[in-house]
Amino acid sequence: MSEAAETSQKSGKMSKSEKASASFVGFANLPNQVFRKAVKRGFQFSLMVVGQSGLGKSTLVNSLFMSDIYEDATYEGAAYRMPKTTEIRAATVFIQEGGVHLDLTLVDTPGFGDVVDNTDCWKPIIQHIDSKFEDYLNEESRVAREALDDNRVHCCLYFIGPTGHGLKQIDIEFMKQLHEKVNIIPVIAKADTLTPEECQRFKKRILQEVQENGIKIYQFPDTDGDEEEAAANKKLRDAIPFAVVGSNSVIEVNNKKVRGRMYPWGVAEVENIEHCDFTTLRNMLIRTHMQDLKDVTNNVHYENYRCRKLAGVVNSPDPRQFQAPSRDPLAQFEVEKREHEVKMRKMEQEMEEVFEMKVQEKLQKLKDIEADLNRRKEQMKRALDQQQRELNDKRRQFDEDKRLFDEEHQKYMEELEASMRAGTTKKDKHRKK
Repeated sequence: MSEAAETSQKSGKMSKSEKASASFVGFANLPNQVFRKAVKRGFQFSLMVVGQSGLGKSTLVNSLFMSDIYEDATYEGAAYRMPKTTEIRAATVFIQEGGVHLDLTLVDTPGFGDVVDNTDCWKPIIQHIDSKFEDYLNEESRVAREALDDNRVHCCLYFIGPTGHGLKQIDIEFMKQLHEKVNIIPVIAKADTLTPEECQRFKKRILQEVQENGIKIYQFPDTDGDEEEAAANKKLRDAIPFAVVGSNSVIEVNNKKVRGRMYPWGVAEVENIEHCDFTTLRNMLIRTHMQDLKDVTNNVHYENYRCRKLAGVVNSPDPRQFQAPSRDPLAQFEVEKREHEVKMRKMEQEMEEVFEMKVQEKLQKLKDIEADLNRRKEQMKRALDQQQRELNDKRRQFDEDKRLFDEEHQKYMEELEASMRAGTTKKDKHRKK
């Protein structure tokens, strides 16, 4: 009995150790495997900055990544500073930190909103975003696929001028045109020109106008039971739009070197959360939500484009590209015919409206010319009447002066004649004597 008990106890101890060793299968190391492969492969992120010139876009990007990504701009004249149309300039830089490689693509848009007529100034930006979606879709649709280069625009920092009066019409139109294609994060540039109270009022006004116009800016993800992450996301939501200050200058404040801007009344520190939201924006953009920005781009914006493309809604000018047929060819022809007829009727209506508008403008111009001629005619008539009255007055005055002159001349001649007669009589008397 004792030997059986000892055997059972030993077998019980062995079963526990074997159970403990057997309970660890190894799939808990999968995150480590994914991490190692991701670090080895590196990461890609594409950031677009949009805003009018002079709002500090280049300075802010340099401050975000603590690198001289944008060199100091040199302006060669008005034509260089203010392009007639919006340009797209993309540049890729390779950044390494702690053994992690990041291929950062920066997309700049010089010329946006810098001219008098900004109609459709966002079209080149939309075309660039769609072209990157198209390139990714083509690479994804190939038979032999390799590692895909993700050059899609993952985030768009839209810079808003610190006016304090709300959004401009160009701001509203731009965000309405692009909010379904890219993650838009509004940024108040040069926030050091506003007081804290003005900045808070400006933020509320911007959010109110964003909601009124149905604009969808980037929404932070919902958290499932993670109170700490939920609190962090709530703090980020309250900070939008981010009021930032950019500076690449290092100054000394209280024996401490900081990046900021020196003013006669004090220092605006870039990385001080009491002065601006720069640190909050950097942490959100790089440390906490960069992957979520990429996920939203891939799962929402790109998928929407892909569905429209494959459904034939987005017609490509290149017939070689694949489009999934969604209906019978004859039905497709009829649909396209109706769409073409509707388009032609719309164009005809627009041309008639334009013609009518041109005719009205011409008639109005002729009426204005006629009114101007009538006005000038009346002025000339009044001036002529005035000159006629002045001439008549001068004529009457001349006649009066002539009458007086004739009377005086007649009187003088009579007196002269009488005097001559009197002189003749005296001579006759003298001769008689």
